[in-house]
Amino acid sequence: MYAVVGCTDCANVWLVHDLRSNETANCPRCGRTHQTAKLNAFYTSEDREEAREARAALLARKRGESEAFAKVAHVADLERAVEDAGIDDREYLEASGLDADAVFEAGATATGGGSPSRSRDEIVRDAVRETEEPTEAAIVAYATDHGVPKKAARDLLMKLTRRGELSESGGRYRVL
Repeated sequence: MYAVVGCTDCANVWLVHDLRSNETANCPRCGRTHQTAKLNAFYTSEDREEAREARAALLARKRGESEAFAKVAHVADLERAVEDAGIDDREYLEASGLDADAVFEAGATATGGGSPSRSRDEIVRDAVRETEEPTEAAIVAYATDHGVPKKAARDLLMKLTRRGELSESGGRYRVL
C-alpha cells in the first residue's frame, strides 16, 4: 500500500510504502521524523504509479497549476517531456567540437573498463538493495567503492528518497 503524506513542518508531500508497518517516517526535505500513525494520508493505493499521479495532482493544485496538470495525460508524460527537452549529450559534445565517441569511451574506461557502466542512480539503488544494513553510511561507502563521489552519493540518496523511489525509516533505506 502506498500513501501520499505531508510534513507538518515544511509542507513537503511524499510517498510512503506500507505506512502502517513502519513506526516512523522521515520527511525527505527537512528530515523531521514523523510517527506514521499520526501522519495524514491524503491518498492511498496499492499501485505506486497511481499514488505518484495523485501526489503530482496534489502538488499542481497546491501551486495553482491544476488546469495545466489536467492537460497532461499522466505524470510519465511530463517525465518524458523533460527528458526530451534540450539537446542530448552527443549533440552537445559535437557542437562543442569534441568527438562524442571518444568522450563516451574515455568515460566508460575511467569508470571501470571499456564498456558502458551503471549510472550513479543505479549504483545508489544497488547499494540500498545489496548492503546488509542499508544505512546512509553503508550506502555511501558502497557507492564510493563503485566510483560515485561521497557528496554525489549523499545527494542522490536524498534525491531518490524525495522522488519516492526510496524510503527511509529508522535510519534504514529500502527501494520502493
